[in-house]
Amino acid sequence: MLFNSAEFIFAFLPVTLAGFFLLGRFSRGWAFGWIVLASLFFYAWWNPINVPIIAVSLAVNYFVARSIQRYGAPEQRRLRSVLLVFGIAFNVLFLGYFKYLNFIESSLNDLAGTDFVIVHVVLPLGISFITFQKIAFLIDVHARRVERFSAGEFFLFVMFFPQLIAGPIVHFREMMPQFRSNACRFDSEAFAAGLTLFCFGLFKKVVLADGIAAHVSPLYEQAGSGTALSLFPAWAAAVGFTLQIYFDFSGYSDMALGLARCFGVRLPLNFDSPLKAKSIIDFWLRWHVTLTRFLTAYIYNPLAMWLTRRRAAKGLPLRGPNTSAATFLQLLAGPTLLTMFVSGVWHGAGFMFVLWGLVHGAYLVVNHAWRFIMKRATGKPSYQRLMGPVGGVLTFVAVAAAMVLFKSATGAEAANVLSGMVGLNGVSLPRGLLEPLDLVDSLPFVTPDDSGAVEFIATYAWLGALFLIATLAPNSLQVMARYEPALGAPQRSAAAPPAGLLTWKPGMVWAVAVSAVAALAILHLNAESEFLYWQF
Repeated sequence: MLFNSAEFIFAFLPVTLAGFFLLGRFSRGWAFGWIVLASLFFYAWWNPINVPIIAVSLAVNYFVARSIQRYGAPEQRRLRSVLLVFGIAFNVLFLGYFKYLNFIESSLNDLAGTDFVIVHVVLPLGISFITFQKIAFLIDVHARRVERFSAGEFFLFVMFFPQLIAGPIVHFREMMPQFRSNACRFDSEAFAAGLTLFCFGLFKKVVLADGIAAHVSPLYEQAGSGTALSLFPAWAAAVGFTLQIYFDFSGYSDMALGLARCFGVRLPLNFDSPLKAKSIIDFWLRWHVTLTRFLTAYIYNPLAMWLTRRRAAKGLPLRGPNTSAATFLQLLAGPTLLTMFVSGVWHGAGFMFVLWGLVHGAYLVVNHAWRFIMKRATGKPSYQRLMGPVGGVLTFVAVAAAMVLFKSATGAEAANVLSGMVGLNGVSLPRGLLEPLDLVDSLPFVTPDDSGAVEFIATYAWLGALFLIATLAPNSLQVMARYEPALGAPQRSAAAPPAGLLTWKPGMVWAVAVSAVAALAILHLNAESEFLYWQF
């Protein structure tokens, strides 16, 4: 069931909310039990086989966590570690079987000439998000950051439907205190704030993201079929998909935050205007924030600490003001590349996703090296003055180029678009655009073509409008900052929101404005489309 579907908006959500608040009058346990049942129904709607598949994983993780907790004596530390390793291995293999088995088999058939029979494996929805969430839970139980939990609390934590399919990746210790203190009663202010966020997100998805998708998808179809994209269509493809996935994921994040807020729960921040970032490092602090948090806490930091201890034990120099190239490569570049490799693999079963992750890993390594060199050479204030004006442009171009890899199904398709972006496929413009301006023979490097002038203008009008919104307009968290829409919002988002009408507060003006946004979004529900992160 999609958040942007009529059955969700007009049937599932009202019934679920009504049942939650009604049962909450009698028992909080009944109210949360209702949420778990509703979440299972929501999860089964797409394909009922999803439920028994994920139930096996939930049961194994619950009993592993219980076992880790049971063996809590100091002398049983090794046993707890063995159980943790088993739990992590189970989750990784579980994810690998359902998400990567077909990819591995087909790759071996292509590369090694094997003849594996490929049987289609059902991919449970949101399996990547759920798997990381359970791994984090097991690690937190092992580290005693989670000291008590019941079966009901565990199932509620994992299956809470606003974050079930595409995140954010939440921690038990940040969610369960909210559930335990939740009165399960209707709160008009929280409900109004949540509904507003949901409407913002719905508009971003069905109007903005799906609107630009209609112009972007044909360009990638052309590139995939072998039609060379010239300069302007190639840039439209790269920038267009970047903006499409931006508003698609931003829309989902707002809708998830809003839905949780209606139930009196705040989800952690997961999206914070990443296209306003001035560097790739800043981009990953804003894009898919909870994934970055997970990868940093459970992959990058442990690996970097282990390598640091090894170097220290050997008496080798560590990171500092005079860090050598070898030290930088081992303690920062290596862990960064491995972490982003995992990020690429996590995003999808395909070589293009792996390449996308490695490219971003290389971006981050270069960014860290550049910062280190320039800060040492010029000092921090001078570095910021130097990079401020150009950092945003460089970051946007780098992100857009990498998004070509993310979107493309094959290397040839990506190479087609990237070649066009640097002018290797020539420069052409629609004849219908050049003739009225009498420019057909006036531009020596531009070739007239028979593509539609109206489509060209519409595409670039969409690109311009969405780029300005993404880079200049306040985001939802800033507009709603007074009502704390998300956990862990950074200072730039939690600061005083824009003045005037852009500061959301319950009242007639905002009621009319949000109603107009909601109505426009609902009018676009006749063309349902999945979220781009829906099956990661």
